[in-house]
Parts: sequence; structure tokens; C-alpha cells
Amino acid sequence: MKPSLADLNKPQRRAVTHGLSSKKSDHRPLLVIAGAGSGKTQTLSCRVAHLIINGVKSERILLLVFGRFAANAMTSRANSIIAGVTGRQDLQLPWSGTFHSIGAQLLRRYAGHVRLSPSFTILDRSDAADLMDWVRHDLGFSKSKTLFPKKGTCLAIYSYMVNSRKPLKRVLSVDYQWCKQWLPELRKLFASYEKAKRRQNVVDYDDLLLFWLTLMEDAKVSADIATLFDHVLVDEYQDTNALQSEILTKLKPDGRGLMVVGDDAQSIYLFRAATVANIRRFPKQFGTPARIIKLEQNYRSTQPILKACNGVLGLAEGGFSKELWSNWRSKVKPAIISVTDERGQARLVAQQILKAREEGIPLKSQAVLFRASHHSAQLEIELARRNIPFKKFGGLKFLEAAHVKDIISILRWRENSADHLAGFRVLQLLPGVGPRHATNMLDELGGLHNQKAMRRVYLPTSAAEGWASLAGMLWSTTAHKHAWPASIRRVLDWYAPYFQNRYDDLTSRQADLDQLEQIAGSFNTCQRFLTDISLDPPDTSEGGSQEAQAEDYTVLSTIHSAKGREWKMVRVLSVVDGCIPSSRAVTSDAIEEERRLLYVAMTRAIDQLDLFVPQQLFHQYQTNGPGQHHVLLKLTRFIPSSIIRSFERKDRKPKTNPSTSTGSTTGSPEPRPTSIKRLRQPHPGK
Repeated sequence: MKPSLADLNKPQRRAVTHGLSSKKSDHRPLLVIAGAGSGKTQTLSCRVAHLIINGVKSERILLLVFGRFAANAMTSRANSIIAGVTGRQDLQLPWSGTFHSIGAQLLRRYAGHVRLSPSFTILDRSDAADLMDWVRHDLGFSKSKTLFPKKGTCLAIYSYMVNSRKPLKRVLSVDYQWCKQWLPELRKLFASYEKAKRRQNVVDYDDLLLFWLTLMEDAKVSADIATLFDHVLVDEYQDTNALQSEILTKLKPDGRGLMVVGDDAQSIYLFRAATVANIRRFPKQFGTPARIIKLEQNYRSTQPILKACNGVLGLAEGGFSKELWSNWRSKVKPAIISVTDERGQARLVAQQILKAREEGIPLKSQAVLFRASHHSAQLEIELARRNIPFKKFGGLKFLEAAHVKDIISILRWRENSADHLAGFRVLQLLPGVGPRHATNMLDELGGLHNQKAMRRVYLPTSAAEGWASLAGMLWSTTAHKHAWPASIRRVLDWYAPYFQNRYDDLTSRQADLDQLEQIAGSFNTCQRFLTDISLDPPDTSEGGSQEAQAEDYTVLSTIHSAKGREWKMVRVLSVVDGCIPSSRAVTSDAIEEERRLLYVAMTRAIDQLDLFVPQQLFHQYQTNGPGQHHVLLKLTRFIPSSIIRSFERKDRKPKTNPSTSTGSTTGSPEPRPTSIKRLRQPHPGK
């Protein structure tokens, strides 16, 4: 057996060697149904390596993944395999990245075909919402007598319409019914929003896919793009939307050379217009039926955990049948733990975290998952009170931190002087410059950064010194007197006094700026840096500092943010009807996605899985009106009596005074620590 295949099981080997057999070539499209923890990344990495070992040029492979980390991990593994077989260690995959990043690469190359300049800049979600708000205000909709949808809602509707390929009227009538009265106004708003983006030579995330499809609808350009790639490999196909599926179909209309990998049981992004229908209809999508290979051996979890997961999934409607199994045996079943209320839940979870730490399980090997971000509020209070360090995922993102956004805006305006949204933010850093002055200054500049334009700008006296400094910095860096990445240091030096006067908590914020500079240093141009940082930013504003990375902390995460990760011990909060499934899930499709959410949460666990069932939850979850202080709850409908034997039932009522005793999981007092001393609590947010 070849070294590149030695560590694979039989289904994995069939996927890796598909279409390359010397005995009989098989050029059918390939669908790999990869169950949770089944070695999907290893399989894809080996597929890439095996293609190259068999003579396919790396630049003719398109690898589409859902994050830079995944792309880097697969490239690294493929490199190791190739090095072991051929001795080469220089693998480069120039066409490896997310749909959006590949779309950006193609758009730079073919920008003229969609009437864009190749120097366009990319709006992140918050910037796109701000531009939507700007247009919304200019049209007078913000002054409406009845409440017009806010910027975030407007952008969500627009994005859903683009990615789902549904007409606005249908989106409003089905998915945003409370906004359907605004159909004419929203049509006008979206048309004006698109014109504003073109004037400023900016694109949002959705444009990167929409313009890619537009290019594929031009016969000449489409043929040119299609000839770039012999093989197209797509990861996490269950998370694609209708627009992405349409792009792939036009890229590989007969399916030849196309391999998609995913698990319909882990499709949980309906709110982003992802549709599980893409992966379920893939086998019959092309003229030749696709080959289906299932990966069911799990390398992560114990068999009792997998038995419970199979039970939950086995009750789902439709989809590909699969039965996860593992060689990891254990007598410990997943636990369903009943507690009195959310405060009791928080106390018991904190006690368990401390107890496990004393028994040698690091905090980082323990995770607490929940359906929605606010479901962890009581637990966060309890952990902070006990000095238990934690980091929460699913909250503030790196690019949402104001000081990071300041630097990104400076760089965006430096790269694209027509980007008024970035310039609007930068100019208001100057003393004495408010929104009105910033707008006037941008109008006077007219999208130019040359010295003549900068000298003629009228500005308040109080801003004269700051403007001279800003203009000098912009002119000098734009004129290439400071090569990249040295120019980001020039920008940071200029920003330093404004940063120090504008924000508190400078130490942790400075760590973010240091991280930003470090990331920038890995790119050879500012344009490439801005593209990548916009499309695939770090998870949290604190996550990249060396101090935070070295510290031991427990993980709090929404289930959505936990996808693709694993922990030795996993605890899931509030596994009750109303939370999982959410009370907002009313359609059959939405209910089935909630089932998949629970399945994703459960399959994150390696050795121990605890599902918590509060009998009461207080006001933040209630739906019974302002006079109701609590609601009585039941175990989620996704764990009915028919599969309850796969779980161990426990009834736990922690002591009400955890400062003196933690209360063990058996209900009897134990001499366990009640808090962690002298461990720094990570900053909760920016």
C-alpha cells in the first residue's frame, strides 16, 4: 500500500483514489458523506496529495473550504504526505480558500467584466450595515412615521435574498413577514445601496459570490475560468447556499473532477441561507449519478456517546442514513442532569469544572455549549465570582473591536480613496471633525489622495494639525515611500496618540493591534492583507495574544461557533423545549435544523457529555408575558422515551452557598475548591 494511503480506512481510501484507479477510471462526481469525527480533513488532505503524486499540477486544483485555518491545515497535511512519498516539501495551493476569498481572487482578475476597478475594497458585515444605514437615511426611511427596519435587518434581508436566490417578495412573505409592508421601500433601498457600492468601488461579502456567478454567466469568461481547474474539492458542502451551488454547477456542469464532502446531519446555517437541499440533491444533480462514499468510523468519541448521537439523529426526517461507530469503548453513558433552575445549573456546572480540574483535566479541555449567546449569562456571573477564567466564542469578533476597525479603515481608505465609508470613520478621529465636516471633506477630496486635493480641503481650525499629520501619512504611504508591511507601522505610529486618548483598557487593546501588525507581516501587499482579514478574521478580539493563548481557561461557546471543534468534556446548557429547539423554530425545516444543532453539540464530546435540564428558567427565556416569572420546562423533544436508555438520568440540586461547599455530583459534600485563586480573568469584551 502506498505511504499516502497507509493510515486510511477502506472508505477513506476509496474517496482518496476515486477516478485515479489504474484498473478502471471513474470520472463521476463524488459525494463523501463524512460523519462527525470521521477523519474528513485527513481524507481531503490525502486526496489533494494523491492527485499531485499522480501528476495533477497543484495550481490546477481548486480547494474550497470554510476558513483559513482549514485551508492551512489541509495544505500542511498534504505537504507532509507528498514529502514522505517524493521528498518534495514546497507544496503551494494558489487556489485554496473560502468561496468568498476565491471569489475575490477571480474578481481582481476579471473586475473589468463587471465594471469594477481591480483596486476595490471589501466591506465587512458591520461596514456594509453602516453603508446600508447611510443610504437608508439619505432616502428618508429613517424618518418614517412607522418603524422602518433597522440597518442590520435590512442587510440581513438583502443578504438572504442574494444568497438564497429568492425574489425579495418571497423572502419577505416567508422569512421576514414583519417587514413585508415595506416591499417597495426595500426595493428602492437595495437598488440605491448597490449604486452606492459601485460609486465607492467597494463590494460586500455577497457581491464576491454574486459577481463570481455573473462572470460564470459570460460564456467567454466562464470558459476561461473553467479551464483553470481540473479538480474542484469542496469541504462542508452541507453549509453551502443556492448561490454557491449554482457557481459550482456552472464551473463543472458535467460534474467531472468535482468532489464534495459534508454531512447533512450537521447543516445548521439556515439563517445564513445555507440549505441542506444542496447536499441531498447532489447525487442526481448531474447527467451521470454521483458516486456516494460514507465515512462512519468515528475517531473522536466513545461508543456510548455515539450511540446516543445516533439515537437523536435516527429520528430525523430525510437525509442520508449513517451509523457512527468507534473503537473507543467506555461504560460511561452521556448524562441528562435535572436541576432546579438556571442558577442551579450555573452553580453545578462551575462545581463540575473545578472538580474536573482538580482531577487533572485542564480547563481548556472542558467546554460549555448553548443554543444562544444570552443563555450563558448566569454561568458567566458564576464563573467570574469563582475566578474561573473563561473565553466566550460567538460574541465579539476581532474586526468588530473599535480600535481594530480604526486601523482597517485607515488602510482601506489608503488603498481605495473612493471608499467614503472608511474615510468617514478615519476623518472623525481628528479633533473637531464630526459627521458633517467629515462628509464635506470627503466631497471636497472627490476620491483623491494627492497633495493638491488634500491642500484645498476646508476644515475646522481645531482639526488643522491632525489633518496635516493624517494627510502626510496618507500621501507618504500611498506614494509608496513606505513599502508593505512597513507602511502599517507608519499607520500605527500616526494612530497612537488618538488611540491613547480615545480608549481605556489600553493593554488588552494594544495586544489586538500587535496581533494585527503581526498578521499583516505575513502578506506581501496591503490589498491581499485587507482581503484576507475581511473575509477570515480571527475568532475573538483577544484570542491572538500570546498571553491569552498560554493561559488555561474554560470555553463557553454557542453551538454554531463550536462546530468543527472537540473537547474531552462537553456540557450543554438548557436542553429543553423552548431553548433546543428554540421557541422561534416553527416550521418543520427549522425544527429539523434544531435537531441537527443538538447533534452537533453532542458530537463535540470525546469522553464525557452532560446535558442539563433546568426545571425552570427565569424571565430572559419566558414567552408567557411580563407577569410570568418562570416557565416549567421539559426535556427536549429530540430525546424521547424511545432512546432514553442511551443516557443516564441524574437529579442534582447543588447547595445554595457554593462559597463554602461545591456540592459534588453525588449530592454529598466534598472538600473541593470553590474557586480558583490568582488566575487572571480574561477581559470579557471590548
